[in-house]
Amino acid sequence: MSQWYKLQQLDSKFLEQVHQLYDDSFPMEIRQYLAVWLEGQDWEHAAIDYSLATLLFQNLLSQLDDQYSRFTQENNFLLQHNIRKSKRNLQNTFEEDPIFMAMMISRCLSDERKILSAAELADKSLFFEIEKMFTTVAESLQQVRQQLKKLEELEQKYTYETDPITQHKKILHDRTLALFKQLIQCSFVVERQPCMPTHPQRPLVLKTGVQFTVKLRLLVKLQELNYKLKVQVVFDKDVTEKNTVKGFRKFNILGTNTKVMNMEESNGSLSAEFRHLQLKEQKNVSRTNEGPLIVTEELHSLCFETTLEQGGITIDLETTSLPIVVISNVSQLPSGWASILWYNMLSNEPKNLSFFLNPPCARWSQLSEVLSWQFSSMTKRGLNADQLNMLGEKLLGANAGTDDGISWGRFCKENMNDKNFPFWLWIEGILELIKKYLLCLWNDGSIVGFISKDRERALLKDKENGTFLLRFSESSRDGAITFTWVEPSPEQPYYHSVEPYTKKELSAITVPDIIRTYKVMAAENIPENPLKFLYPNIPKDQAFGKYYSRSKEPAEPMDVDGGGKGYIKTELISVSEVHASSKLNTSDNLLPLSPEEFDEFSRVVGPAEIMVSR
Repeated sequence: MSQWYKLQQLDSKFLEQVHQLYDDSFPMEIRQYLAVWLEGQDWEHAAIDYSLATLLFQNLLSQLDDQYSRFTQENNFLLQHNIRKSKRNLQNTFEEDPIFMAMMISRCLSDERKILSAAELADKSLFFEIEKMFTTVAESLQQVRQQLKKLEELEQKYTYETDPITQHKKILHDRTLALFKQLIQCSFVVERQPCMPTHPQRPLVLKTGVQFTVKLRLLVKLQELNYKLKVQVVFDKDVTEKNTVKGFRKFNILGTNTKVMNMEESNGSLSAEFRHLQLKEQKNVSRTNEGPLIVTEELHSLCFETTLEQGGITIDLETTSLPIVVISNVSQLPSGWASILWYNMLSNEPKNLSFFLNPPCARWSQLSEVLSWQFSSMTKRGLNADQLNMLGEKLLGANAGTDDGISWGRFCKENMNDKNFPFWLWIEGILELIKKYLLCLWNDGSIVGFISKDRERALLKDKENGTFLLRFSESSRDGAITFTWVEPSPEQPYYHSVEPYTKKELSAITVPDIIRTYKVMAAENIPENPLKFLYPNIPKDQAFGKYYSRSKEPAEPMDVDGGGKGYIKTELISVSEVHASSKLNTSDNLLPLSPEEFDEFSRVVGPAEIMVSR
């Protein structure tokens, strides 16, 4: 069994860690197509041997050619296109540096093994310990029942007037049977909550028409129960809100809604996994949109039922998922997830589906832990005390205490101060920005992120000229990042901040490359890079050098005679202007160049494609 196959069997939270290992430089589809071949090569050795790295690079391209031929025979045009694009990207990225490719693949395979080990450890240390306890108690109760039967046989042969067996056998039998039934009923659990595979980090939020998965388990491992239990899933069973809450929606379950529980080959656990369920809203012409709950506040549940018949006894089993939110548009996903967070933070009642008719307030001490967990669950780093203090001030004000209440509306529905979006959507936009464009920098601790302007100035005030830090913009709903650097002076230091970079800019150029190539037009229109040290005092090349997309090589001279080997290399450069009059003790965004200054800059810098800061 290949390592790649094992990874695909993991729980969603570990699969998300696998997703974070791969990007466009080495896409996951290549890992998928060439799984066995990749795992059979010595990438660790190739990472320090240029000849071997070059050989493996050429062999990798040949493997892709073979894969392309198979797709051609299958007339699969889309996969042909994807494999050609992947090969071209690999050539552009690694042809001149195959060792870097070997290092990257070696690291990915190593990180995969760590994820597998962590998953196995988590399973063994917690889940299987609980399962072992349930199974041991069940086996003990089974043995007691067997001993009671033997006592009944013995009673028929030998008994007397005050025989305690005769007097107490019914009580003992009923008590043992009740304990066994209760244990079996409690052992029937939802192991993995309903989740769309397309959004593994947002469980319990389901979109109509999109498949979702859910997994059931019986914590009692008895061989005689294998293939005995047929589980059926029911939507909103016995939910009173269907009749009491105005506008409450109703749904049908599409797909196979019954599964037989069987023992897994890997561990012998009894489980059933539904993988192809969908929800479809029932048409209701009389339904109104004027109900007390919006779509993302309306809570539903999935109920799972089965019956165990064994040894003359019948046990009805039933378990319920945690409350779920059903959305009809993916744009509702952030608000739906906010509802799930708020509910599970403040409620211990799994069937309180009317929760948002009167949602309780949260204390900041509670919410801060949830926010930090949200970042650590999607990345490798949570939020520190300074970052949480800044967020607390955003919600509560500078003088608020840790026990002050935060309303549901303040968290998710009301606009922040002078902004036209609520606090949670701002946080969600930053999380998406980190996940897509800033993950390595965030995990490394290179991004301060959440910091007030006063705190920013306090940190930079006594630092060397050109010391800068990275923080998130407070004015962008969809997430943006900027940097501020300090310029000391005899009177007071000057602080300069560039206009924030959004997803649009970061899709074209990475933050490390922005920092490496950033220029300002200072005195005499001479372009300079003012960024020297990442806060507190780390040389920028030391902090970001490993993420630069290319080495700082001079551009090849243009071959005017036409005998050259192609186009002159270009790169994106961010440019701002700083006038002497701009040395104000503010953090205002730097302005773009005037047309005349831009022409002068182009003449000095040479052939390059320049992205100008707005």
